[in-house]
Amino acid sequence: MPDDFQNLMNSATLLTRQGNLTAATAAIQAALGNKKSTRAEAQSATQARCDRGSNLIMLPAPVVNQVPRADATPASNPQNKPQAKAPSVDHFIAGRYGADGASRRDYKLYIPPGAGARALPLIVMLHGCTQNPDDFAAGTAMNALARTHGVYVLYPAQCAKANPQRCWNWFKHTHQVRGSGEPALIADMTERIMAEHLIDPDRVYVAGLSAGAAMAAILGETYPDVFAAVGVHSGLAAGAAIDLASALNAMKGVAIKAQTRATGVATIVFHGDADSTVHASNAAQVIANCTGNAAHVEVKQIKTSGTRAATRSAYRDANGVVIAEHWLVHGAAHAWSGGSAAGSYTDSRGPDASAEMLRFFMQHRRT
Repeated sequence: MPDDFQNLMNSATLLTRQGNLTAATAAIQAALGNKKSTRAEAQSATQARCDRGSNLIMLPAPVVNQVPRADATPASNPQNKPQAKAPSVDHFIAGRYGADGASRRDYKLYIPPGAGARALPLIVMLHGCTQNPDDFAAGTAMNALARTHGVYVLYPAQCAKANPQRCWNWFKHTHQVRGSGEPALIADMTERIMAEHLIDPDRVYVAGLSAGAAMAAILGETYPDVFAAVGVHSGLAAGAAIDLASALNAMKGVAIKAQTRATGVATIVFHGDADSTVHASNAAQVIANCTGNAAHVEVKQIKTSGTRAATRSAYRDANGVVIAEHWLVHGAAHAWSGGSAAGSYTDSRGPDASAEMLRFFMQHRRT
């Protein structure tokens, strides 16, 4: 690693210990060549009203711009209500969850044609740093796939007052446990959407990019009774960090700890082997958290004309069921594989991560 990079990282750690979090953030951004997305849209007025957080440090933004719980009571149970005639068109609507304060978040919800006729799956998509729901939806093109396959897609929006670059606060210990912080907020928002729409509770999934991917991994471990499977793109494993110093180390490939037990939560991982923001070794730790050492591994080389080559490792349990997939995309940096240039932080040359995640999700139901 170049000396100037290491010096800036060391400075960031020192500044954090001194309490100068603004300067620490600037040092991290300088070290990683962080640029704000030129496609980032202005925040909504409701985001601006979100209570100020505690200056939490974020996972830096990508550097490539190609690119029913037991303790919850649903507000209603639409699956037991007579259903109106299903609409023949789709909708992408804005919504707001939570009272004024730290728990308030905006969201966008994609509603596919035919919604209401039968219970449909739901995918929760968590954007990366500096992104928002519209940008993430455009870059992943998940709505187009959801239209074809009949899937709801929920895009929670991180509030800039909770994190200055709208990153999910994946590395703080208060945001890594059930019933606390952002995992509880996202799980509760998900259940509210499930209560208001005809959604199959056994087919609810969560996926994300970068900081959003790290939060998705946390949700898979903390709320396995809500999410049947997880998609982690260019992210980190749950528990990889508990503070700024350990977050920086984890991003360089040195996680704070190894998982001692396999969660068994079905997981699909995409990561570029040229990712200079989050080291690709983090992908292996995400898989290990899911499978432990008990799974049988099948490795296949994937290459389609016009796309980057990838190595896909499939992990089967004792019953022969694929419980995890690891896609290592060769030559890819920190960006959504196969994404659209209509959104930020995408790599159109990669295998289609959105399509592969949707395929993987549809193979798994909550048990």
